[in-house]
Amino acid sequence: MSSKPVPCEVNASTKKVIRAYAEELKIQAHTIGEHGLDEEEFYTSGVFRGAIERIRGQFSAEMKVKRAFVAHVLNYLQDREYIVDWEEAGNQNRYDYMVVMPSGKKSAIELKGCLDGNNTNIFERPPQANEFILWSVCTNATSDPRHNVWSGIHTRLSAEIISRAQQVDGLVVWDWVCGTTSRPCPKLTAGDARTVIGQYRLTPPCIYLFPGTIPSPRNNPDPAPQELEQVELLAAFHAAFGGQDAYVNKVGFEVDHDGAETVRTTTIKRGGSTVRKSDPTPIKRK
Repeated sequence: MSSKPVPCEVNASTKKVIRAYAEELKIQAHTIGEHGLDEEEFYTSGVFRGAIERIRGQFSAEMKVKRAFVAHVLNYLQDREYIVDWEEAGNQNRYDYMVVMPSGKKSAIELKGCLDGNNTNIFERPPQANEFILWSVCTNATSDPRHNVWSGIHTRLSAEIISRAQQVDGLVVWDWVCGTTSRPCPKLTAGDARTVIGQYRLTPPCIYLFPGTIPSPRNNPDPAPQELEQVELLAAFHAAFGGQDAYVNKVGFEVDHDGAETVRTTTIKRGGSTVRKSDPTPIKRK
């Protein structure tokens, strides 16, 4: 078992450089700018911490950039007739986009970040949707995609799907950082080509197919993951952006009772082989 829930990985050398730079910045911060403070005054004044928090806030406010990226992708799909139409859902909903497929199906998308935070648990499948997918756009170049994807799927999404009976048909892990030096993409060495959309040079997306029914210990303990053609929007992503079938992931959730607790075992298979499997894990929702 490879223990690689996603082929991509964070570039270790980039992380090393960033850590070293962060330490150097903390030491030399008082020498930057015209603040008029000596070294002791600078570090006790709160200027450094305040500047860091301001920068963090500016990066956190990049949802507009993420939405612009999504709009580029959906427009590309529409122009090439992989989808018929799409619209933003608005702030009052717990999903972000509704897409009309050529079959007439309605596919809802919930946009997420790196999947390792509590925000991953916040979603609601709209009743009018024929299929519902999550899309992870993680633009932190130093974030570890293998940790994030496993944390999102096993720790967070499986618990929500089972305990709240929220059907999620699949997951896309994909953004413009994929394939850069910060996050090398092994799929590119397998003959996959980049797709150019505006300023973006995109790798094929990582696609995860979930079971088509809600797992239940008594009545449905181990539902099979869906096939790609069963989730029309994921099939459109795969076809439009040069995906290879060997890289499509199938996710299974096997549930059981262990005494008074409900436990689930999460398995991710890719190319017919198991790449990550959990032990039976109790569902603990906060």
